[in-house]
Amino acid sequence: KYKSTSKLSVFTMPADLLNPTAERWKPTSAHKLKRLVQDPDSFFMDIKCPGCFQITTVFSHAQTVVLCGSCNVMLCQPTGGRARLTDGCSYRKKVD
Repeated sequence: KYKSTSKLSVFTMPADLLNPTAERWKPTSAHKLKRLVQDPDSFFMDIKCPGCFQITTVFSHAQTVVLCGSCNVMLCQPTGGRARLTDGCSYRKKVD
């Protein structure tokens, strides 16, 4: 007298994570936690002093003023987020 009424429920994902579309894959414009692959926005960088050409390693979101070790020139100043480089300073991202 028991009827077997087992239905197979299929759950579909709201987005296809294996084959992302171009609009879904936005590595720099999306929030760091809402990207397909989560990664931080901060990095370490080498800053070259415009006066003495000495290279100093600085965090991209530095919260204090960074001065050159040899000539005391201000290399970057803090803002609310990323540190602002002084005019004439050049930088490159550090590679692991």
